[in-house]
Amino acid sequence: MKPADIRDLSDADLEAKLKESRVELFNLRFQHATGQLDNPGRVGAVKKDIARLHTEVRSRQLAAEREAAGSQA
Repeated sequence: MKPADIRDLSDADLEAKLKESRVELFNLRFQHATGQLDNPGRVGAVKKDIARLHTEVRSRQLAAEREAAGSQA
């Protein structure tokens, strides 16, 4: 998933995509453990997607905090 696509998601969609990616990573790890994993590179790609999603969640939190602090001053 591209960073531009992630930025376009709403907060609810972002959380849903994060949960979906975590489930996918769990399934990929399970497939790896049982020897059924077809594409081992997919594990790394899903991990990167999860990291990108976490980064966007955190940047939105920080933006909200800055906005709240700016309105209080």
